[in-house]
Amino acid sequence: MLSDRFIPLLILLTLLLSACSRQPEIHNQRLLVFGTIIDISIVGVDKNTANNAFKIIEDDFKYMHEAWHAWQPGALGRINNLLPTTASFTIAPSMLPVIQKATALSDQSNHLFNPAIGNLIRAWGFHSNDLPTKLPDQKTIHELVKQNPTMDDLELNGITMRSRNSAMLLDMGAFAKGYGIDVGIENLRKLGIDNAIINAGGDLRAIGKKGDRNWRIGVRHPRNNSILASIEMQGDESIFTSGDYERFFDHEGKRYHHIIDPRTGYPADKTTSVTVIHSDGATADAAATALFIAGPEQWHAIARQMNIKYVMLIDKHGHIHMNPAMQKRIRFVTDTQPEITISEPL
Repeated sequence: MLSDRFIPLLILLTLLLSACSRQPEIHNQRLLVFGTIIDISIVGVDKNTANNAFKIIEDDFKYMHEAWHAWQPGALGRINNLLPTTASFTIAPSMLPVIQKATALSDQSNHLFNPAIGNLIRAWGFHSNDLPTKLPDQKTIHELVKQNPTMDDLELNGITMRSRNSAMLLDMGAFAKGYGIDVGIENLRKLGIDNAIINAGGDLRAIGKKGDRNWRIGVRHPRNNSILASIEMQGDESIFTSGDYERFFDHEGKRYHHIIDPRTGYPADKTTSVTVIHSDGATADAAATALFIAGPEQWHAIARQMNIKYVMLIDKHGHIHMNPAMQKRIRFVTDTQPEITISEPL
């Protein structure tokens, strides 16, 4: 029989063990912005702090969605109305860092990530919420490719801008989610929130942990709408995937998707998906697009130029290409082991 003096110690020990095993509260919010569902999870803060954070992020995302929309009135829409004139004009100061970041990433990718091809995107019909149903005019595509607009055609002097190429039209669709998520994470950190995840339709950035566990992310199979693999996050990281299953239409038995190769004017046709891990979302977002277009032969060189350390590319035959660092991070959850080629280290 235990003596009375041991009972308080047992109660204290029980309370301590319960406190150690109790997981912190997780606060969740869902938004519809950038044309996708955005899920935000915040861990380890009180409800008021979480709700304040959700409101700040929602306001920022709504502003960015309106300001960065290429085809509607807003800061970017105004820029696109003026670029074809090749005359100088002033831009909203908030757009300057966005354009500078996009220009730097475009240069690093040899312009495979190319926000200047908005006219190509529009010619295909992928600028609309409704998917296209027919192929664009071949002569139009040929002429736009020949004009070859790139971010290097922009002249920036403070908040004054002009384009040397009248065919330029900016579309930040392959970049906006990543940049916006980075802004959201920065705002969370300013509020003292160190454990959270912002997930925009599978493209995300996570910081800290989910209680006493690392965040674990599923990677979608590009063909059967299931989970192909999982990745455990390490601290502050972003994971972005570009796939030919996101926005596409079929014409005469062939799939035409929204990831346009600026060199040909047609959808890149050697890849089905690319998954990238990087420290910030903007770089991961742009790199996933660039490496998708680069394809199985060129992805490695472009990844090096963009300073990407973790890549998994699935080609149109279902063959998986990845670098050794990614091989160590990824865990496949399929019944059969996929065919994998491991590249040289990046």
